Amino acid sequence: MSRLVSTTDVLVIGAGVAGLSAAFAAAPARVTLLTKTDLFGGNSAHAQGGVAAAIGAADSPALHARDTLAAGAGLNDHEAVGVLTSEGPDRAHALLALGARFDRTQDGALALAREAAHSVRRVLHSADATGAEILKALGRAVRSNPMIRLVERATVVDLHMVDGRVAGAFTTDTDGLTTLHQAGAVVLATGGSGQLFEVTTNPVEATADGIALAARVGATLRDLEFVQFHPTALAAPGADPLPLVTEALRGEGAVLIDEAGRRFTTDSHPDGDLAPRDVVARAIAQHRLDGHDVYLDATSIGAHFPERFPTVFGACRLHGFDPRTQPIPVSPAAHYHMGGVATALDGRTDIDGLFAAGEVAATGVHGANRLASNSLLEGLVFGARAGVAAAAYAVENPLPPASPPPPIDRHHSTTRAGATAASLRRIMWRQVGLVRDNDGLSEAIRLLDDLDRPGLDPETCNLLLVARLTARAALARTESRGAHQRADFPHTDRGWSGHLDVRLVDGQVVISFDPIADKEAVTV
Repeated sequence: MSRLVSTTDVLVIGAGVAGLSAAFAAAPARVTLLTKTDLFGGNSAHAQGGVAAAIGAADSPALHARDTLAAGAGLNDHEAVGVLTSEGPDRAHALLALGARFDRTQDGALALAREAAHSVRRVLHSADATGAEILKALGRAVRSNPMIRLVERATVVDLHMVDGRVAGAFTTDTDGLTTLHQAGAVVLATGGSGQLFEVTTNPVEATADGIALAARVGATLRDLEFVQFHPTALAAPGADPLPLVTEALRGEGAVLIDEAGRRFTTDSHPDGDLAPRDVVARAIAQHRLDGHDVYLDATSIGAHFPERFPTVFGACRLHGFDPRTQPIPVSPAAHYHMGGVATALDGRTDIDGLFAAGEVAATGVHGANRLASNSLLEGLVFGARAGVAAAAYAVENPLPPASPPPPIDRHHSTTRAGATAASLRRIMWRQVGLVRDNDGLSEAIRLLDDLDRPGLDPETCNLLLVARLTARAALARTESRGAHQRADFPHTDRGWSGHLDVRLVDGQVVISFDPIADKEAVTV
């Protein structure tokens, strides 16, 4: 097999909002930006609702922080939340300076939307395609920067380790060419893991790659049990992924009803349709289990629907629904992973030379349940921080002398193991989904372990590894908190006020509990 070697200062893996922000911030160091899709692939391109930032007259970073903490069910890192909310306005204004076009009112002011669990209107949006608009602005900046080299359609197979330090990554491309990208520092910005689940809003490329890459080199993973299920995906038969139906619709007056027209979510929470996502998602799931159909009635938006929500409108029309005149069927779906690679506030992991930002990272900013529209903001704020820190690390720690690249693990196939991926997604949805219990999780672990075999392609290997680790973390946390709901432990337990850290040590899964109170890690 042909091999190439390239050298850079900072290698950024992933080209969503976090990756582009990291690459842009890391220059004027030499930066190589890798993406396994085209530049505008991944979850960021599909983000509909918007980006939350405290720029309104009635808002403040302190109020934004309060709402973020309330949604996080007691597990947020307060310092991380402070960074997110205090730096958010500057990140929003930087986007405007790069040419991002957000919706405005008739008098030219920025139009701010309200979404669930936000106490005020603070969400900037570009119709319902905000992620794509932000990517356009960042993409223009990255493409025009001569210090940034973009490599598209390159799949990272493994990280390159030299003397205990991450010093690059191996990729394969569509022609089967293997490249070692040597780098002084590596930033993982690979996005989420929604393809772990049979029902998801995530695109096919969301295969938990960054978490798996970090796990294999011994990095600490954190909060893997906290997976957010979005309450409203379009329940379109045969669709995979399911089209997202943005929460901003409910912020503009759309309501959840059943086949009798009854608004049922107030049975679960006084805020009803605008309660935190985990509450609304479970209310919908339970109502469906009780034999009801669930719909989102957005007919009050009427003729303005195609203009205000063109992405949702197009998806509805594609599947035979008209949201202007009829309620549309909705279902919860896997949407966002609060857990990931444990990082400091500058993206630094506990492996030298390795940084992470965006959905792949666990800064603690989201706690047990992410506040709506904080994900794009997280990518902007912590992506830029990781880029700056990685560039500084690369300057301070020059690359070790080049050595011949070792062979890539040959157990990988180049053909996607469709049957294995389908099986693990089905197991995860049914037994590690919205509501979990000991028997289901134990069975899931056994079934997932049985799926492990030689010959799997890199993406399926990554999915399977992260599925097994996530199921083990969910089994270990014997309480219900935020997005993690245990039927056999239905209450939140103050004794579980802390984080579960997961590491691979000599091929064995080691889980430890890190209490928030005293930070004294004890083995579970």
